[in-house]
Amino acid sequence: MLRGTLSARRVVPIIRSEAAQESREFYGLLGFEEVMNHGWIMTLGSPAAPAAQISVMTEDATAPVTPDISVEVDDVDAAYAAVRANGAEIVHPLRDEEWGVRRFFVRDPSGRVVNVLSHL
Repeated sequence: MLRGTLSARRVVPIIRSEAAQESREFYGLLGFEEVMNHGWIMTLGSPAAPAAQISVMTEDATAPVTPDISVEVDDVDAAYAAVRANGAEIVHPLRDEEWGVRRFFVRDPSGRVVNVLSHL
């Protein structure tokens, strides 16, 4: 197993759904509140533990696929270089997004699409 100097800051599962309002209400029953909403993606978080989050997405605004999980890292450029050097499939290239993140999508060994990002 390779181990680098990268540090994961946050991991958020993403649920693809056309029922955003219903999902907000359902996860509200479990203690989550809306912390971000761009219309196409909404993130719900726990007021008691802000790192506990889940996102609900209808579709990705700029990528060809909907990711399964988001991993925020301390250095997205280093993460991009590492997964490319390892031969992983890049699903969405590294780019700066208008909502303040730099990100790329990569397919993990099980076929899941991972949104790897850092905030700008």
